[in-house]
Order: sequence, then structure tokens, then C-alpha cells
Amino acid sequence: MARTAVVKTLGISGSLRKGSYNTALLRAAGELLPEGVTLEIADIAQFPLYNEDVRQAGFPAPVQKLRDQIVAADALLLVTPEYNYSVSGVLKNAIDWASRPPNQPFDGKPVAIMGVTPSLWGTARAQYHLRQSCVYLNMLPLNKPEVLIAGAQGKFDAELRLTDKTTRDLVAQLLLALRDWTRRLRPE
Repeated sequence: MARTAVVKTLGISGSLRKGSYNTALLRAAGELLPEGVTLEIADIAQFPLYNEDVRQAGFPAPVQKLRDQIVAADALLLVTPEYNYSVSGVLKNAIDWASRPPNQPFDGKPVAIMGVTPSLWGTARAQYHLRQSCVYLNMLPLNKPEVLIAGAQGKFDAELRLTDKTTRDLVAQLLLALRDWTRRLRPE
């Protein structure tokens, strides 16, 4: 990928809640894109629970749409809350569905991870588990900067707009690093 090529990024939030800080963080990423990056936000709300019997009959339409979006994207931005020290079931379910054969679409895909939580740990454990899935699926995770946002209630306003300057700067740094990582990995 040429140094000036546009990096098409697909963002996926692991939270379905209307007032989700993680979805708000993903929307904020759309405001902080560096030059040469676009962001499309995927919708995983209509995914059924993974069931191989259902998959044998064909991918449900929302799953096939996500698989197509992943294939079309140059890079991924995964945003996860932390539930019970791990990735949300919603995000894990979407990854499980999208990764089924044939033609697993995550293979070789550059990926950045971020998350936000009201707690003090900033989704560190969830991101660690998510990285394990990324490795198994042969995604190419960006290592730095890590965006582990704690104390969510102090970083967003009442309309869920990211207002904390330090956090906005960190997200912007992550997006710039993802752009450069993607271009480095795909030099064509």
C-alpha cells in the first residue's frame, strides 16, 4: 500500500447498549481520523448466537455483511468493554461467526484495539483476551499505543461525546499508528 493510499478501516464495538461508552469511543474515533484514513462502523446487533447448524444452512445476512465488510477493509478497529475479566459476549460472538470457513476474512488483517470502562482497569484483561483471538485468527495486532481507558464517566459528557483531551489525543495517536502499521504491512 502506497504511503498516500487511503486506509479503509472497519470499526466494531463490542457493546450494544444505547448509552455505551465503547460505541461512543468508536464514534469519537471517527472524529479523530488522521489524513488518509476512513472509518466505517459495523453493526453486529442482529447477530444470532453462534450455532454451527445454522451456519451449515448459510451465513445469516448480518453475518455475511460483516464478513464482506472485513474483506473490503484494509484494517480493523475493535472496541471492547470488559465483562467478567474478558471480552464481551457480543464481540466474541461476532468474531466466532465471521471467522468460520470458508475464507476466514480476518487472516492477515491489521487490527487496533481500544476499550473504555467506568472501572479502574481500563479493559486491560478484555484486551488481552481479544489479542489471543487475534493471534489465533492470524490478525496482525498493533502493539502501541495501548488505549485502556478507565473512569469513563469523567471522559464523556452527558451526550456521550468524548471530551477528555488526553484521551482524545491517545485515540488520535492509535489511529495514526494503525494507518502507518497498515501501510507498512501492505506495501504494494
